[in-house]
Amino acid sequence: MHAIAYDPIHDEIVVPQQFGQGILTFRGSATGEEAPIRVIRGPKTQLIALDRLGVDPVNEEIYVPEGNKVLVFPRRANGDVAPIRVLSGPSTRIGAARSVAIDTARNLLIVSSTPPAGGDRVNELTIFDRKASGDTKPLRVITGLGNTWNVAVYPDRGLIFVVQRGFVGVWHVDDDGKVPPRLTIGGPKGALQEPRGVTIDARNRAVIVSDKQLNAVLTFDVPEVFASSPPQVRR
Repeated sequence: MHAIAYDPIHDEIVVPQQFGQGILTFRGSATGEEAPIRVIRGPKTQLIALDRLGVDPVNEEIYVPEGNKVLVFPRRANGDVAPIRVLSGPSTRIGAARSVAIDTARNLLIVSSTPPAGGDRVNELTIFDRKASGDTKPLRVITGLGNTWNVAVYPDRGLIFVVQRGFVGVWHVDDDGKVPPRLTIGGPKGALQEPRGVTIDARNRAVIVSDKQLNAVLTFDVPEVFASSPPQVRR
């Protein structure tokens, strides 16, 4: 399993299971060999090779990047259920969706993906209205990213944290086009080597990153992330 999400409002852990082609939801206090409280799985779900997901605890939805689609399920969905929304089509610019994040403060959906003709190492961040479905054009597109892994959002400041090869780049949800990150964390040519996961610890003004090569979890003190205005581009 390459991802995990925690719902702090409902105290639930949500995990994508690629080989089982399903979404497993556990109690937050689950321990030992405990069965999930809900499982989304079956032909109606359109889940085939899910690898990551995003949880929106405010609007009670689960977002799954799946090939050239983003599938959206209700939090309480269980069994072989169809998604309530499917975002897919040439206008979306989603060729191979990699990860998703939700800005609950602005009702935005951020999708990290390879565009249909982008190649393996050219990724984009496509920013949609949270309720976008079908063949919908994104509101904004941040282009020219390298190989992208997981994505996280800090809604209080509208910041997007994108795991790149060797560093975490930070953009704002209002950014558009081929723009550099407003700041970088852990690199390039810094402490991070093969970062994969990222999460935000706002209480301690920290960004936490897992690194596959280092086999470690690193915590970075980044006070400018939690300032009253978005950080400006560092050149």
